[in-house]
Amino acid sequence: MCRKLFLLIALVVLTLYAGQDFFAQEVLKKVETKYGGQAKRRVEALNGLMLSLQTSNESEKIEKVNAFFNQMQFVSDEALWKQKDYWATRMEFIGKGAGDCEDFVIAKYFTLKQLGISTDKLFFTYVKAVKFQQAHMVLTYFETPTSVPLVLDNINFKILPATQRGDLIPVYSFNGDALYLAKQQGLGQVVPSGMQKNKKWFELVDKIRREEL
Repeated sequence: MCRKLFLLIALVVLTLYAGQDFFAQEVLKKVETKYGGQAKRRVEALNGLMLSLQTSNESEKIEKVNAFFNQMQFVSDEALWKQKDYWATRMEFIGKGAGDCEDFVIAKYFTLKQLGISTDKLFFTYVKAVKFQQAHMVLTYFETPTSVPLVLDNINFKILPATQRGDLIPVYSFNGDALYLAKQQGLGQVVPSGMQKNKKWFELVDKIRREEL
């Protein structure tokens, strides 16, 4: 079902929209060689979707990108990568067609960034998922620095304001600039020297640079 949907998106959108692709042919070849033809078609579907969203408003970009990546399968790092905590790049996530909550957030974040949404508005937010009694990560979008953020989640597919997500207890948020103590309204307090402690972020950015450029 998902394979047909990815292929349909790619065919329809690429027919309607022409222009510079978001992913070089070299990237597609790498993905196909490493993960197979289905993975390449998923990247082509994402490329087509992104081409169609270039002139869309931020609300539509967020909605469509969230829905696209939520088609992927949730699989733990232990099962997928044989590691306790592995942050996959967007191409690794699409290549496998699966990942854990961090992987969903990473893919959504970098796709929306590539579509022109300022990273000042996009944050990785660690929360506690009350229902599952475990740590979880979501992507939060702030229209303004003091806005109630919208939550892009792979558990609840509906994009809702954080104040309507009583099932999530915020812990802290970060993007490429700083760490923040998370609050449901606004960004909260910056954690001093936070990014120095977030080694995985720098490792992730370096992997993406080597993989997609």
